Amino acid sequence: MRIAVIGLGVQGRKRRTIAGNDVVAVVDPVAAGVDYQLVEDVPLESYEAACVCVPDQEKFAILRHLLAHGKHALVEKPLLGSPAQIGELLELCGAQRATCYTAYNHRFEPHIARLKEVLASGSLGQIYFAKFFYGNGTARDVRNSPWRDKELGVFSDLGSHMLDMAHFLFGPHAEAGELWSADRFENKAPDHVLFGYRGKPVLEMEATLLSWRNTFRLDLFGELGSAHINCLCKWGPSTLTVRERILPSGRPRESVEVLEQPDPTWQVEYDHFLELCRTGGTNLENDIWIHEKIREIGQLIEQVSP
Repeated sequence: MRIAVIGLGVQGRKRRTIAGNDVVAVVDPVAAGVDYQLVEDVPLESYEAACVCVPDQEKFAILRHLLAHGKHALVEKPLLGSPAQIGELLELCGAQRATCYTAYNHRFEPHIARLKEVLASGSLGQIYFAKFFYGNGTARDVRNSPWRDKELGVFSDLGSHMLDMAHFLFGPHAEAGELWSADRFENKAPDHVLFGYRGKPVLEMEATLLSWRNTFRLDLFGELGSAHINCLCKWGPSTLTVRERILPSGRPRESVEVLEQPDPTWQVEYDHFLELCRTGGTNLENDIWIHEKIREIGQLIEQVSP
């Protein structure tokens, strides 16, 4: 598959490395050493698919160009657009037999995939609630960026990852979101948010740019046991602990899986995208749900004074 990388920022460089010899063109309006400044300048016969790694406001125009010409597209998350905008992309995918895939690489985190299997087995019984914490220490990097420190800040960045993981593990949550805090400690846009959803299961989510040691935790509690992920592979070691409830009470039996390895998710996700290109398929329907959840919480964040 011949790949064009569109946008040579942090994510674009990662995608270029993973795609390797598949890359036939790199597009960026300002970066040095690229092949083209505009996607429209890339000869259509020279590539079959593209990795779109550009700021949010540029994504839809580029995707419409690619899909209208039958090019497959992997686009960095989040893809924030109205149902009508995303519906237009879905129509182009169908008409041109093109794949459009929004990249949420944490679905391919080994312990997230394993937790999905644990849930499917029913061994934890009814799931009561899940707590997500996702934090890094990039507040100053974001503040110094010419385009990142605006609008919903960390909520749309890391919060969208947690929403996608919740969708992957539990399906689309029907309840409206609640905002418990949104702070701007160092940045113009929120750099720390705490939000969640009632219903089944209850979801509690916290995202921050002020965790000086990068941290990911997922704690899930059910009728028959619990499961706990501590750390992503890229920050390793990463552990998955599954505990079996003892009735009426007592110390649970537990199993612990530990992984200490380089981050496998970028390559696994790229391979998944290539398979979608061959077989057809898209995950844009997920983006409609994620957009709605971000819109709900975003309206609440906008009511909180800077």
